Amino acid sequence: MTEAKTSLKRTLIGKVVSDKRAKTVTVLVERRVKHELYGKIVAKSSKYHAHDENGDYHLGDVIEITESRPISKTKNWIASRLVQKAAAV
Repeated sequence: MTEAKTSLKRTLIGKVVSDKRAKTVTVLVERRVKHELYGKIVAKSSKYHAHDENGDYHLGDVIEITESRPISKTKNWIASRLVQKAAAV
């Protein structure tokens, strides 16, 4: 029996806001949540540092990141795939 095993690792989709560091991209992930008291939908955002071994992803790209073991002090995510290429300016 060969069954497809579902991954227990979390994945997020966000936009690359910095690609200046070697083998690392900074990804901004935005989510929309309801305010606890007022009920208004507000945008909350978080920045994650993701490992990019080959430097494939650049400023403005929308990518998917996958949770991994700690790679450095601030890096616990790996850039897994390109969702949308940045628009040429």
